[in-house]
Amino acid sequence: MMIIEENKVVSLTYELKVDDEQNEVVENVDENSPLTFLFGRGNLLPDFEENIRGLKEGDTFDFKLQPEKAYGQSSDDAVIDLPKNTFEVDGKIAENLLKVGNTIPMQDTSGNRLSGVVLEVGEESVKMDFNHPLADKTLIFKGKIKEVREATQEEIEQGEAQQECSQSDGEEEGEEE
Repeated sequence: MMIIEENKVVSLTYELKVDDEQNEVVENVDENSPLTFLFGRGNLLPDFEENIRGLKEGDTFDFKLQPEKAYGQSSDDAVIDLPKNTFEVDGKIAENLLKVGNTIPMQDTSGNRLSGVVLEVGEESVKMDFNHPLADKTLIFKGKIKEVREATQEEIEQGEAQQECSQSDGEEEGEEE
C-alpha cells in the first residue's frame, strides 16, 4: 500500500475545529467531496502535511496546530481603511455590500485574491480586516485518508491534482506495494 510522500495524490476527509470553549466545527470535508491534493507542493499548511506524511489509505489522524503553525497571529497591519470609491460598481457604490460584518472578496494590486471583513463604514472610507478568519486560533484536525496514488506527469508539472468526475474513483487500481 502506498504511503503519503512527495508527488503522491492524496484524498482525505476531515473535520476542523477551533480549540476553544465551544470547540466550534469550522469545516467538515466528507466522503461526498473529499479534499484531493498533490502532496508536498505547498498547497496546504506545511504542518498539516507533516502530520499526515507517511500515512496510508484507511489511516486516521487527529492533531492540533498552534496559531503560529496554522494561520498565524492577527496583525494590525491587516486592518486598513479603503476609500469608499473602491466599492464602486458601474459608477455607483455598492452600499448593499458595505454592512458591518460582511465578508467581501477582493484583490490586491498584484491580483491576489483575499477576503476582508467590514468593520466600520464611514462617509469617505471603509475599515476592513484582512486577517485570516482563523488567525490566533489553535486548530484541531481529525480525519481519514481515503486514497493515496501516484501523481501523473501532468499533475507533477502543474503542481496540483486533477479533480476527477468519475463515479468509479480508484476502483481500477488494485495493486499493492
